[in-house]
Amino acid sequence: MDVLNFPFNGIVVPIKNKPVILAVDNDEDNRVLAALAVEQVLDCRAIVAADGKTAISLAHLSQPDLILLDILLPDLNGKEVVRRLKQHPDTQAIPIIAVTALAQPQDRTSILAGGCDDYLSKPYMLEDLEAVIRRHLRMPSLI
Repeated sequence: MDVLNFPFNGIVVPIKNKPVILAVDNDEDNRVLAALAVEQVLDCRAIVAADGKTAISLAHLSQPDLILLDILLPDLNGKEVVRRLKQHPDTQAIPIIAVTALAQPQDRTSILAGGCDDYLSKPYMLEDLEAVIRRHLRMPSLI
């Protein structure tokens, strides 16, 4: 990844002028997969967070163009993260895509009603992740 790593709090700051996507997941493998897809497939810059509090801080600090957000996080759940980000003027317009293992129809309805702009259930196909990101960033499809 083309990023500058700071030795504190796991903050990763992009160093090129490309769309920035914040991937939030408590599972390291899921964070790595999302970051690789963002960087390699979409040619965007990825920043990552493992918990809700860090996600909120990074969203305010880096103003990403889009957030991929797991709902089941260890500190603040994803719904609370969405609520806080959508209430703040600096972050309320950032599209938030729920990427979650909560896959029941009522989960999807609740998550979207809670403020997420879109929903993707785990496990997902990389093509589906790419499509949802392209749609919200208004990036042309490669197909």
